[in-house]
Amino acid sequence: MGPSGAGRPHFLVPLAGKTTGCDVSGSVLKMKIIGFVPQDDIVHGNLTVEENLWFSARCRLSADMPKADKVLVVERVIETLGLQSVRDSLVGTVEKRGISGGQRKRVNVGLEMVMEPSLLILDEPTSGLDSASSQLLLRALRREALEGVNVCMVVHQPSYTLFKMFDDLVLLAKGGLIVYLGAVKKVEEYFSGLGVDVPERVNPPDYFIDILEGIVKPHGINARQLPLRWMLYNGYDIPVDMQHNHGTVDTFGKGGEATISSETNERSVTSNVWDDMKDAFEHRRQHIEQNLSKAKDLSNRRTPGVLQQYRYFLGRVGKQRLREARIQGVDFLILGLAGVCLGTLAKVSDESFGAVGYTYTVIAVSLLCKIGALRSFSPEKLHYWRERSSGMSSLAYFLSKDTIDHFNTLVKPIVYLSMFYFFNNPRSSITDNFIVLVALVYCVTGIGYVFAICFQPGSAQLWSALLPVVLTLIATQQRDSKVLSNLCYTKWALEGFVIANAERYSGVWLITRCGSLMKYGYNIHYWMLCVLVLIAYGLLSRCFAFLCMVSFMKK
Repeated sequence: MGPSGAGRPHFLVPLAGKTTGCDVSGSVLKMKIIGFVPQDDIVHGNLTVEENLWFSARCRLSADMPKADKVLVVERVIETLGLQSVRDSLVGTVEKRGISGGQRKRVNVGLEMVMEPSLLILDEPTSGLDSASSQLLLRALRREALEGVNVCMVVHQPSYTLFKMFDDLVLLAKGGLIVYLGAVKKVEEYFSGLGVDVPERVNPPDYFIDILEGIVKPHGINARQLPLRWMLYNGYDIPVDMQHNHGTVDTFGKGGEATISSETNERSVTSNVWDDMKDAFEHRRQHIEQNLSKAKDLSNRRTPGVLQQYRYFLGRVGKQRLREARIQGVDFLILGLAGVCLGTLAKVSDESFGAVGYTYTVIAVSLLCKIGALRSFSPEKLHYWRERSSGMSSLAYFLSKDTIDHFNTLVKPIVYLSMFYFFNNPRSSITDNFIVLVALVYCVTGIGYVFAICFQPGSAQLWSALLPVVLTLIATQQRDSKVLSNLCYTKWALEGFVIANAERYSGVWLITRCGSLMKYGYNIHYWMLCVLVLIAYGLLSRCFAFLCMVSFMKK
């Protein structure tokens, strides 16, 4: 606990191995048995409360634990957190209302409780909660502590009832300096020894924070002196910079121990207090050791492998897509309307083999499919970072998303061609066009993954709109520069469509139109090559997207 600027989250976050954007020395060796609850409620809104908890339990509990035992763990957490009434309710998103904020906060904590950690770290779990919700949450955490779980949490000015529920307290001043470290029931006694008495009807935590913030200035006490007084109280060596900056240090003994002129007999007065604190810590240590002796050794926990997690992720993503059926329906409707418009406006020409209509097709399908692919990763970056830091497989997460998106890879070409063929009626077979269009959708979906992972949503949408237009212009206007043109996926898609149409012209018809193929620089024997190049682009873009996903972390 401490005021703003005391570095409360930075004190616990490195212990969980969650620090990003800076250099950290040391290693967290037992990450799979450490639970970390972030301050933000990072919960999947399109899943129910039970589905969120059950997924976390399956992926993070021991792979050797029977399913029945995992069910019991989830049921215990739901009951402990008081979520029975909303267990089958969707958590909700910004657009779609779900459970209340207090219930969502408890689900956020429950995601870590279901993995039965040895150490549970929470970053301000009571922020934004009313007193009743905070007390319910603290009771659940205290029950976990009594079962042998080490619970460490950052709190911001708790009520006196919540304050008394804690065993030990670390009070930090600005800059991260320790003002007090010990039992909660001894903190008022310690400050009384410094001449700081909490007024009646004033919450002690609030009063201590006000002192550290400089709002309240007790007589004879300066907030900057409190860390120094704690060091002197425990007999610690005083850093040189603190000796220079604080005017309370008068003399130094032979052993380098500092003394304060106003506290010449402080050590003798507080020695009894220190002995009481040591007795309390010893009693607490014995209580924890007794509980831990009954618990299982979690240090060698073996969580499910990549294939098993892939199956779990696949089920979760499938549920999410089914609950987004309306959005999928809108995508299909827009593709169908695009097929109607382009099929009507761009009629087949025997001289160009329908190149104009296919050019519009490549641009439209690329744009619409890339925008749809952005939804696979853009909204869930925070969820991925949390799950990855907790030890879940990044490969299983990525492959599950891509596997479910294969449904769109097959269905979207059918929707588009059903309209385009009806109004345009090209000579090429619908099978050839379908194969080329599937390869094109597979290619642009992978590119959409890259944009979704590497850019913010606004920038990703802009790139998705501009890239197909620019590449199509390069592929159609720069025919003299084959190297630059061959790098554009739009060139291979357009060539595949034109060749599929040109193959339907035989005999004299084909001979008289060889000039058109030569003008575009296309080879009638390269149809399969065009399809393979598009698939290769799709595979490479997916590999690049995955590397970016596992390399880029939140700054």
